[in-house]
Amino acid sequence: MAIAFGAGILAMVGLFGIAWAMTPIPDSTQKEATAQGSVIYYRDGKSVLAKQGVNRKNVKLGQVPAHVRDAVIAAENRSFYSDGGVSLKGTARAVWSTVTGQQLQGGSTITQQMVRNYYSGLSQERSITRKFKEILISIKVDQSKSKDWVLEQYLNTIYFGRGANGVQAAAQAYFGKNVEDLTVAEGAYLAAVIQQPSRFADPKAADLDAARTRWKAIVDAMVQTRAITAQDAAKQVFPALKKPRAAFALKGQDQVMVDRVREELNARGYTDEVIDNGGLKIVTTFDKNLMGAAERAVKSVLPESTSKKVRTGLAAIDPATGEVVAFYGGRKDQSWDNAFSAKVQAGSTFKPYTLATALDNGFDLSTTVNGNSPISVRGASQAIPNDSGRSYGYIDLVRATQNSVNTAFVDLGQKVGLDKVAKVAEAAGIPASQLDQHKIAASFPLGVASVSAVQNASGFASFANGGVHMETHVIKSVTDANGKKSVIKPKSTTVVGKQAAADAIYAMEQVVKYGTGTGARLYDRPVAGKTGTTDSSGAVWFNGFTPQLATAVNMFRDDNKTVEVPGYGVQFGGQLPARIWKAFMTEALEGKPVEEFPEPSDYGYSQWDEQEMPGDDRGFDNGYDRRDNPWNNEWSGERLDSDEPSTPQPDETSTPQNPVIPEETDRGDADNSEAPPSEAPAEPDQLDDTSHGPGNR
Repeated sequence: MAIAFGAGILAMVGLFGIAWAMTPIPDSTQKEATAQGSVIYYRDGKSVLAKQGVNRKNVKLGQVPAHVRDAVIAAENRSFYSDGGVSLKGTARAVWSTVTGQQLQGGSTITQQMVRNYYSGLSQERSITRKFKEILISIKVDQSKSKDWVLEQYLNTIYFGRGANGVQAAAQAYFGKNVEDLTVAEGAYLAAVIQQPSRFADPKAADLDAARTRWKAIVDAMVQTRAITAQDAAKQVFPALKKPRAAFALKGQDQVMVDRVREELNARGYTDEVIDNGGLKIVTTFDKNLMGAAERAVKSVLPESTSKKVRTGLAAIDPATGEVVAFYGGRKDQSWDNAFSAKVQAGSTFKPYTLATALDNGFDLSTTVNGNSPISVRGASQAIPNDSGRSYGYIDLVRATQNSVNTAFVDLGQKVGLDKVAKVAEAAGIPASQLDQHKIAASFPLGVASVSAVQNASGFASFANGGVHMETHVIKSVTDANGKKSVIKPKSTTVVGKQAAADAIYAMEQVVKYGTGTGARLYDRPVAGKTGTTDSSGAVWFNGFTPQLATAVNMFRDDNKTVEVPGYGVQFGGQLPARIWKAFMTEALEGKPVEEFPEPSDYGYSQWDEQEMPGDDRGFDNGYDRRDNPWNNEWSGERLDSDEPSTPQPDETSTPQNPVIPEETDRGDADNSEAPPSEAPAEPDQLDDTSHGPGNR
């Protein structure tokens, strides 16, 4: 028997030795154990927009107060600093529980718990084989790693309930503070949670009594381990728990922001796995206050009775950086986005790209073009008219822009070359894929191509930035889990020269001062801009800017029908879009310094006075003399208290049924009446230069 017993002992030792040799410390960790969720912030770097992935933020052991560490040790493993990584008594109890089928997972030291949760290759199943492997690795870790290292990994990997992984996330989840600010009582509660995280996450009734009992036991244990004195323990009061925060439920604008951030991160080389598990701090370009201002501007202008089929988009961009600082993408209950994704025909807001192209290619503001109606163009099977068939004669580029004269811009496009116009628009941020199918059409300068509000604002921002387009982006910086910060540096592209941009701005200033965009005037600072109204008011725009901020506002319907608003009737670019633009810009620029636009070339226009303008020059394309325009009383030196006329008049009239062009071709959107605006351009599949397009107002 003695010999057999000895042989058995030797066999066990031998088997242990073999197992010891064949069980190395894993060289990889579990993704779930080390994953840190990323946090997305507004541009201030403090206001949280959203959290992505695992809720964990790793901290160094030195950041965890001694009393918090002591509470965890008192609760989970009082012999932590003196044992060899395992507890023989606890292990025997756990093995017996497993063998007898009680399935009680207890007796594990902090080291064993860390090993089980931290290293890959160890499952959570309850079996003798896994337990034996866990013991071997725990002993090896205890021999090769410091106790402080083990405790640090443990505190960062253990689950505390409320979706919080690690002690830092738990401190925020339960008490709304960082771990270094936890009190003794709060630290003791977090230690109590480890045992039953689900039960103690938000305890009530009997669970609350159990939580108090467990908490009190840990405070008493801290006295026994000499972490605190009996006097200190007597002073402790059960801490008040923060109300559990509901999981981030992203809707409407928030979801659009997160989608755009992830999209841009992917484009810059960050995978979804890195975004969800890499512990990134992502600072966006979105200004929380301006996001609110955008929503307020839309809701304050549009009556509640406005049809839900009417969609409104707004986008605001910093010209100097290309940062999208704010947008309005639509109601929270909608599944689409009106600012980034939805694209509708640009209408007359496209004309400034043609203007700038000409000014950068030898033309100047005094250049005259054919403003008569209709105009015949080589290659076009039908003549192209002006709105209401009105002829302006040969007019300079300032008046052509101010009055949004279609034939003048068709003539200008032919003179400068439509391919050059397309190149300028593309350099200004409008993708070639949205331009190529239209650039051979004579109506191309009139805005038959579809664009998003962000793209159009970005294009006009190029003018405000001296003719240089800054890459549109929604991320300011990304800081990784190790603290390495990467600041986004947008690509810059020269669109037109500085003087061409300055002259284009001057012409667009006249649009707001005396032309179709008077409803957008800001009386405390200069504004340049352009209205746009497609045929039958299928889409209406106001796109304008100051030196500091470029903003585009559009309105359209998801069924491509005429945009009508109760109490305001059929809409035009200079009406509600201009009012929304003005409401937003007024709030956005409040308190900001007044900056001036650059001086235009001296072509005799810098001294123009409204009273010196020809009497037949109209502020609208609707046949009214400017002196009869109730939206512009500067003629008499008066200023309206309201932007609304006593009898609302459109800034640009609807398309007439001109006998030269049949109705079916008198629409830029004739072929897409059933297609809602979407990421794919909502526009005709085929356009030729027989269509004068929607840019006639």
